[in-house]
Amino acid sequence: MTTRRSVIRLLAGGGAASLVSGCAPKSDIDPIAAWRNPGAGERDQRRWALAHAILAPNPHNRQPWLVDLPGTDEIVFYADTTRMLPATDPPNRQITVGCGAFLELLNLAACERGLRADMAIWPEGEPQPLLDQRPIARIRLVPDATIKPDPLFRQILKRQTNRVAFDLEVPPSAADLATLMAVAAAPLNSGSVIAPADLARTIDIGQRGFAREMTTPAAALESAKLTRIGPNEIARDRDGISLRGPFLEGMAAVGLLSRAAMADPKSFATKSAIDMFGKTLEATPAFVWIKGPDNSRATQIACGRAYARMNLTATALGLSMQPWSMTLQEFPEMAALYKETQTALGATPDAPLQMLARIGRAKPGPVSPRRGLAEHIRA
Repeated sequence: MTTRRSVIRLLAGGGAASLVSGCAPKSDIDPIAAWRNPGAGERDQRRWALAHAILAPNPHNRQPWLVDLPGTDEIVFYADTTRMLPATDPPNRQITVGCGAFLELLNLAACERGLRADMAIWPEGEPQPLLDQRPIARIRLVPDATIKPDPLFRQILKRQTNRVAFDLEVPPSAADLATLMAVAAAPLNSGSVIAPADLARTIDIGQRGFAREMTTPAAALESAKLTRIGPNEIARDRDGISLRGPFLEGMAAVGLLSRAAMADPKSFATKSAIDMFGKTLEATPAFVWIKGPDNSRATQIACGRAYARMNLTATALGLSMQPWSMTLQEFPEMAALYKETQTALGATPDAPLQMLARIGRAKPGPVSPRRGLAEHIRA
């Protein structure tokens, strides 16, 4: 007999490994093809660099990136406003941070080819209060003999967001954390959470934040609509939140796991997810955070670039990271926990945290699906 307790036990023992972002689908579409030798065969240096940029971390794996390729050396980069997260990211702040991560991987790829990426950020002004059709950046790739490859480029294909329990016995060392903190250079600021009392408080706030998101109807529905269950859905959409594995697919087959159930705050699926991810969060030896001097779009882009470098640096150090951004979300039901998080970590309303992430050691898992370069090029 399947009970809630038995399902949670199975999830804790092996289901977490099924909450992955890559699979071998039954169709002939490979959802992780973009990770296999990106840019292979591309003669246009811009396309080669962009093939690496689309591997950047981004919220809900929406991949909200569009580019035009005028002339022979220019890239005009836009946010795809059809791929926003209005329920969980109403001001488009987290989407903007993800666009910063895209630009950083683009820059690393350009350096690898001896190209300088001259970037004009928000050339037509910062869009407020929401992103619009104005370009985020105009980029020109210029050959430059002084440009050297960045060692972080080699980590792009190894980087991933790891959503599993981390090793509490071997936490990140002080030297590792210092290396990561050096990534967010002035005017950005970064820090870590490792002291037992501070760590316990951050975990507690994070658990309450996850539960709040899962039980807020609009937020839960948004995530449910973006959930891809099983290999065929993952291959069809190649974005969103991927769920796979025999157990989870079995739950879906008998109706215990469905988008309707995930959108229902009182459902078995919702309660099980809150329990499971609450336990995963407890297995967190440290957090890292990034903020800037203000909350401008330029700062959001800069923090996204810094997060991408921090994630790649962590990969080089043998560490895993997972953004834990629920209590940085700015929808009304999260307001009290948002304020609690900012206060606990020394941020202010004028200069809030832009990124908060778990960090620790864990076995690598599959990478996230990607829609492919062609989906992001307009002209």
